[in-house]
Amino acid sequence: MDRAGPVTGPPKTPAQQELIGAVRGFVRRHLSSPRARRPRVVPGSATQAQDRSAERVCVALSGGPDSLALTAAAVRAGLDVTALVVDHGLQDGSARAAERAAEAARGLGARARVLRIEVCGPGGPEAAARRGRYAALDAARDDRPVLLGHTLDDQAETVLLGLGRGSGARSLAGMAEWADPWGRPLLGIRRGQTRRACAEWGLNPWHDPQNDDPRFTRVRLRHEALPLLDDVLHGGVAEALARTAAQLRADAEALDSLAAGLLVRARTPDGLDAAELAAAPAALRTRALRAWLVEAGASAPSSRMMARVDALIADWHGQGPVAVGGDAATRLVVARRSHVLTVENAGR
Repeated sequence: MDRAGPVTGPPKTPAQQELIGAVRGFVRRHLSSPRARRPRVVPGSATQAQDRSAERVCVALSGGPDSLALTAAAVRAGLDVTALVVDHGLQDGSARAAERAAEAARGLGARARVLRIEVCGPGGPEAAARRGRYAALDAARDDRPVLLGHTLDDQAETVLLGLGRGSGARSLAGMAEWADPWGRPLLGIRRGQTRRACAEWGLNPWHDPQNDDPRFTRVRLRHEALPLLDDVLHGGVAEALARTAAQLRADAEALDSLAAGLLVRARTPDGLDAAELAAAPAALRTRALRAWLVEAGASAPSSRMMARVDALIADWHGQGPVAVGGDAATRLVVARRSHVLTVENAGR
């Protein structure tokens, strides 16, 4: 697809500068180091080719203000941008909305592709749409990182939702700024700033009616719970929740590193050494067990499942195997045999 000319207009406003700075900072932290460097190509004309090269990235573009502002900021930050627009086909007119988003991206100076998917599978339409969306983006990205338009407000909602559901520290740590290949440059940017930048750039975002549908828990958190908390606590709640996520993520990364060492020490030819695991703090032991189960093919270990598996170590009194899922052909269980924990195929 042809690439339109770069974004033009009056000098950058504070909101625009903040978004562009967030994108440039993200690239500097995560995409420009030797370890994380991505292939670089020369965008634009032959004259431009002689002058500079640009980091190649994709932007997941819904057409909404957050992802549209991110697309504009990424182009303005000097990146070679391909916008990937996923049409879930769940609403009337979704195909036209997707094409309009792609047209807007081309007008900003990005390439654009529309990815049409069929939403199906377990877990309800929201979960199925998310799985389908990420699978389509991953298939289309061509070894480029994919930038997502999640903001500080999205992070706050994620943390509050996890807190209300009694999730552990991993969930309360929220979304990572970088988890290869997914990048979130705007996690420090408020939603109001993306809307303001869109208006200043003369962009007309698409507003998904589902974002205002009170049938969805996240919508009620956004429009009811967070404003109430702001009122009761005199403001700053979204920023405080985002800080909590950052602190917990740093803690989780340190614990995960220590747990990886524990898992190495606990491995035996037959499974895991129960005595080695029992001597470790619970925070490390459960992380090591979770990593081991995922490696063995367990199905997204829940907190209840992890508690039962951990009891084979911390509260051993001869109990039987614990079912940990598997695929369509395999039923996996964790069993303790003497002093060794094993994952076994119990059949179907």
